[in-house]
Amino acid sequence: MRAVVEYLQGVDPEMAKVAGERYARMMMWAEEPHEYGLEALASGFKGCEKDVVRVLRDLLAKRLEYAAWGADGEEFHSGEQNARLVKDAEQYYKAMYYGRDESWNLRDRHMFETLVRVLKHRGKKGPAKAVVWAHNSHIGDARATSMGWSREELNIGQLCKETFGKQALSIGCSGNTGTVAAARRWDGDMSVMQVRPGLANSYEELMHASGVKSFVLDLREGHCDEKLRKALMRKRLERFIGVIYAPHTERQSHYSSAVLPEQFDGFIWFDETRHVGALEVHQPHVALEYDETWPFGL
Repeated sequence: MRAVVEYLQGVDPEMAKVAGERYARMMMWAEEPHEYGLEALASGFKGCEKDVVRVLRDLLAKRLEYAAWGADGEEFHSGEQNARLVKDAEQYYKAMYYGRDESWNLRDRHMFETLVRVLKHRGKKGPAKAVVWAHNSHIGDARATSMGWSREELNIGQLCKETFGKQALSIGCSGNTGTVAAARRWDGDMSVMQVRPGLANSYEELMHASGVKSFVLDLREGHCDEKLRKALMRKRLERFIGVIYAPHTERQSHYSSAVLPEQFDGFIWFDETRHVGALEVHQPHVALEYDETWPFGL
């Protein structure tokens, strides 16, 4: 919200004042946005949807005028994206407390729509490419997992496949044992933990049984050995570890069913992984956001 107002101050001070007034009520929840979602459950709470939509609508209505202030439209693109983010976040935090699958879908649709806008913006002078680095639960095609089968959840990987087809390549990464930097619970501090070996009937167990410490598989039809691909087409468990790692409830918290060759185009395996190290000597204490990795890593 601050970025939108600051942008408008440079191109349209009057509109910046209007946007600041419309965002003022939403700013009350800027530090604890999940509380906005809780308020939305209360009867009579009107919310801020109309105000944040108006800011975006007015910004788009003056697209040509504002974009002319920059030679390449870069500043307008950033201002528009920030205004869209506010609108999508308002919907997301309300949806969190009504239906988790809906909030997950809203978030991944936002990721996808952001990607499309960036590609369009960067592709004005020729075809644009992008690399998206995200968790396996976002990158792999949700239609090949129990996310889609039983929870009707989609993700950015599915949306990219539906939109770009074979032009979109999805690559998953996994491991069997090693260490991970994560918290044990919400609002908990980060700690380095040992990862348990993959469960029975999981892809992790199968990959470990190969005895090969690390490898890459091209899972695309015609690029992978037919016998291997057929064997991997069997539905198995697959592990997802996010910002939370709860080994005591690992089966419920971190596993989903999947068909690997339909989920990913490529797969990178490390039998033993090492946690990501922080650059800071002392980690600043920042409260973890609610619902950030649902349904994985809880």
